[in-house]
Amino acid sequence: MLKKLTQLAVTAAVLVTPMALAAQDFTIRATANSNTDDEDYDGLVVFKDYVEAASNGRIAVELFIGTQLCATGEECLEGVSEGSIDVYISTSGGAAGIFPYVQVLDLPYLMSSDRVAEAVLQGDFVRIMRDRALEDSGNTIRLMTIGNTGGWRNFANTERRVQTPADLQGLKLRTVVADLPIQLVEAMGASATPIQWPELFTSLQTGVVEGTANGITDIMNMKFPDAGLQYLTLDGHSYMGALWWMNNDAFLAMPEDLRRVVVDGFAALQQATFASPKRKSIAAYEAFLAGGGDLYVPTPAEKALFAEAAQPVYEWFAANVQGGPDMLAALQEAVAEVEAEMAAGYESDLN
Repeated sequence: MLKKLTQLAVTAAVLVTPMALAAQDFTIRATANSNTDDEDYDGLVVFKDYVEAASNGRIAVELFIGTQLCATGEECLEGVSEGSIDVYISTSGGAAGIFPYVQVLDLPYLMSSDRVAEAVLQGDFVRIMRDRALEDSGNTIRLMTIGNTGGWRNFANTERRVQTPADLQGLKLRTVVADLPIQLVEAMGASATPIQWPELFTSLQTGVVEGTANGITDIMNMKFPDAGLQYLTLDGHSYMGALWWMNNDAFLAMPEDLRRVVVDGFAALQQATFASPKRKSIAAYEAFLAGGGDLYVPTPAEKALFAEAAQPVYEWFAANVQGGPDMLAALQEAVAEVEAEMAAGYESDLN
């Protein structure tokens, strides 16, 4: 499974804090299949710094950024299960083959804002998903936290401005290799084409696909406007959740005080990944517009049309995804509780 280290991975792996130079009792090998410009890397740097310092050097954290330890979601999660990898971050699509119900995070228009999503992902919903994943993995894969990896998914294309679902009719849109995004694209009347991430630039450039659903930081980091991607609609149909997994035996092998350090480290990581896309998106939107990009924000009425068109996705999810109905109910309950708390807060704060 081990692959040749890239120069980027070497640079990331040798990052150390002074505390890491002390003798350690435990080593955490953490990998992210991304690069040093990504929110995942930002989170891991914060995690490494916190855990090594708070443990007084008893825990060392080694970072492997890229694909030298593993390449696909299933391969990486297998490594976590077997213990060759201690920590791995996946998208919901990357984990759906093993834990299909994590696709609940991709259900469209369920969470309305960063405030809602961040509050939900700091609550008991994550613990419910953790318990289910532990059970399904034979107590080998532990969900530590859910952060963010790129903001919100929005529809973007090379052909025309999209204001309503009708404008998506007939477009060839790239999806991740997972069932739920395909269902969403087809519900909108577009044609879904599953394509691996590294192949997307060329696919846009050659017309294999005419659009995608991504956050602005990913769009600009990958230079998709150079491939013709000029129209971006901020429909915000799904929060780009990042699931952080850890080998359960490695976690439980630590004494309780160090397990607390690791849990707190993941809380710090989560906050870093919540914040990173917000800051990076400012410059990304400016660059998109400066390059001639067309940016459109749907009106509330238009947003309602998107949500209405997406309803078949919920029906498909409930009928076809193992564990889907229970996980959807848990997420809907968590969202409702957060929205009620926010409404009460507005009532007080605005008067």
